[in-house]
Amino acid sequence: MKNLSIGKLRGLQQIANNDGILTMCAMDHRGSLRGMINARNPEKVGYAQMVERKLELCSCLAEHASAVLLDPIFGAAQCISQGVLPKSTGLLVSIEASGYEGGDEQRLTTLLDDWGVEKIKRMGAAAVKILLYYRPDLKQLARKQLDTVNKVAWDCIKYDLPFLVEPKSYLVGNEINHPEELAERLGKLVIDTARDVTGLPVDVLKAEFPADMHYKKDKAELIELCRQLDRTSPVPWVLLSGGVDFETFCQQVEFACRAGASGFLGGRAVWQEVMRIGDARERVRYLSTVGVDRLKRLNEIAGKYATPWYKKLGVAAQKLTDVSQDWYANY
Repeated sequence: MKNLSIGKLRGLQQIANNDGILTMCAMDHRGSLRGMINARNPEKVGYAQMVERKLELCSCLAEHASAVLLDPIFGAAQCISQGVLPKSTGLLVSIEASGYEGGDEQRLTTLLDDWGVEKIKRMGAAAVKILLYYRPDLKQLARKQLDTVNKVAWDCIKYDLPFLVEPKSYLVGNEINHPEELAERLGKLVIDTARDVTGLPVDVLKAEFPADMHYKKDKAELIELCRQLDRTSPVPWVLLSGGVDFETFCQQVEFACRAGASGFLGGRAVWQEVMRIGDARERVRYLSTVGVDRLKRLNEIAGKYATPWYKKLGVAAQKLTDVSQDWYANY
């Protein structure tokens, strides 16, 4: 049983649905979104075009998600200011700079300049998220990455906001030419990563699916890998989509939720095809039909199988923490 502060509890309530399930949609993409819009010349995708796409995503999908994840440059303030983020939908905001330092095999996460937990708190967001390229087998680099996570974690404690960490593995060494080698060790990497990251004061783990389904097909084995991930994480965890196709993500969400996940935080699996459409009206039509139907289907899967976030922490919905008569004096 983990005791959380009032602010963190309220934030978790705001990003979950009424049943305590996290059915969240990611829209915080920056560099990768430019590449989806214009694969040949992503650098030609300007500020106005990026904002336009974020507004379309949020206006069509946010009401069907328990929360949305937006970035501070193109999405979060813009979606609030233009009234497309419903008051009933929670808001997570990313804190990291886009991309990474150190080269493709030594990926170092950095925080966005002139941005931080205090500002995320002040703008009224419910939670903070960081993307972390992470290889537990690269010990020195892993320590630096965990130091960054720890710094943000303590800022989140100071400002009483839930902290969500999204570690992602990547190809190194021989894996670059032989991706099947990463696929073979992916389960162990994801589980070891979860152990490292949740050893810090974080509140939600946004985890990769612990297998590459191009190589592993057996349902029982896949669910068991998810169970190992669940046993490793002492905090609620949700599944990221990582750009897989929608049908694959549906399978992964079911397996993960059957094994103990508290839901999903998916982005590209829901909406990636729409970014290739040039006409804005067609994009909105697609998002309002196909995109909404996809989110609804994911919501149904999570609603049927997922573990409420508070149950994972060993508490009841009606008594998330003890509150003394003079709690406010020491808050």
